Amino acid sequence: MKNIFLFFFFLISFISFGQTLNGYAVIDAKMAAIPAASITSTTEIAKYIESNFKTDSDRVRASFYWTASTISYDVANMFDIDYNNTIQEKISGTLKSKKGVCIHYAEIFNDINSKMGIQSYVIDGYTKKEGRVADLAHAWNAARIDNKWYLFDPTWGSGYVDKEKFFKKLNNSYFKVDPAKMIVSHIPFDYLWQFLNYPITNVEFYAGKTQINKAKKYFDFEKEIEKHITLSEVDQLFESADRIQKNGLKNGMIVERYQGKKSQLATVRNNNSIDKLNAIVNEMNEAVVLLNDFIFYRNNKFKPVIPDDQLSTMIQLPKQKLTKCLDDIYKVGSVNKENEAQVSGMKKSIASTLAQAEEHSEFVKAYLSKSKLVRKTMFSKASWFGIPLK
Repeated sequence: MKNIFLFFFFLISFISFGQTLNGYAVIDAKMAAIPAASITSTTEIAKYIESNFKTDSDRVRASFYWTASTISYDVANMFDIDYNNTIQEKISGTLKSKKGVCIHYAEIFNDINSKMGIQSYVIDGYTKKEGRVADLAHAWNAARIDNKWYLFDPTWGSGYVDKEKFFKKLNNSYFKVDPAKMIVSHIPFDYLWQFLNYPITNVEFYAGKTQINKAKKYFDFEKEIEKHITLSEVDQLFESADRIQKNGLKNGMIVERYQGKKSQLATVRNNNSIDKLNAIVNEMNEAVVLLNDFIFYRNNKFKPVIPDDQLSTMIQLPKQKLTKCLDDIYKVGSVNKENEAQVSGMKKSIASTLAQAEEHSEFVKAYLSKSKLVRKTMFSKASWFGIPLK
C-alpha cells in the first residue's frame, strides 16, 4: 500500500483585514452569483470561471474569491483530521460541507487553478504572526501568472478565529502576494517553494531576519522548479528531504516533515521495487512456459522436425528471458523486510531455472554439431521444469 505522510495545519487565530481590491469588484460579484449547479465540483467551478473571465489573473482572482468566501474554517475539527483521505476526498467532502481547514482550502484553490491550465501548487510549511511562531503546520498556495510566481493563502484570506469561533471576512492581504513579502509570515518546509533567489533559513525566520541577503549563494528557483517537474517521484522526495535538512531542523514540525519525506521515500522505493518484481515474475513465467515447451519437444526427440535455426531459437528465447530476469532482480533496489525473503527465494528460483535452460542450450549446441545419424542416438528423457517425468 502506498502511504501518504500528512501533517497538521493551522489557521492563525487573529489576522488583519483588507478591503476588496480595486478592479476585482466585478469579478467577485460574478463569483458570488455562481449558479448552484456550477459548484458541485472543482471541474464545474473551473468551467464557470473560464467561460466568464479571459485572463489568468482574473481567473485566479475568481478562484481565490470563491474559495475564501465560500469555505468556512472548521474550528471544531481542526485537530480531528482524517489523514487517510485522498486529495479528491478532501476536495469533495469540503465542497459538500463548505467547511475545512487550511489543507482543504489549499487543495480546492489549487485544483480549480490546475483545471484551468494554470501552474499551481500546494505549499506546506509553518507561519509566524506578531513575532510568534505557530505550533502547527500550515498550507497555502503558489500560482504562476504572466510568467511570475505569486503566493496565496485562501485560509487566512477567508476570515479569522477568535475565542474558538470563526468569523468570515475576506482578507485580500493574502491574495497575489510577492514571495519576498510572504516570507515574513510564511516559510515553506522546503525552501524550493519560497520562490526566492536567496532563500531564508529557519533560524533567520525565527529571528525575523527575512530581508533578502545577496551575499548568500544564488539559488535559481525557476530552473530548480523546472528540474523538479521532470524528476521521478523518488528523486523529488530525495531532493526535497535534502533541502529541508539543509535549511535547518529548527522545530518539531520541520523534523516531522523531514522524517515524513524520508518515510514517503522508503515507501515509494519499496512500491517501485514491488512493481519491478512483479514484472520480473511475469517474464519468468513466460520463460518457464517456453522452457517447458522446449522440454516437451525434446522428449519427443525433436519431432516433428523443424529447421536447425528454429530449434536453436526455441531454447535461446527462454534462456535470454531468464538471464534478463536474473540481471533485473539484482537491480531492483531496496524492499521492506516483509519482502526480503521473497526476493531471495526468487533469485534462487531464477538461477536454478536458468541453469537448467543452459544445460538444454548446451545439448542443442552439441546436437546441431552432429550428423543426422548421430543425432538419433543422443536422446534420453528430460524433466519438465519443476516436474520430474516418470
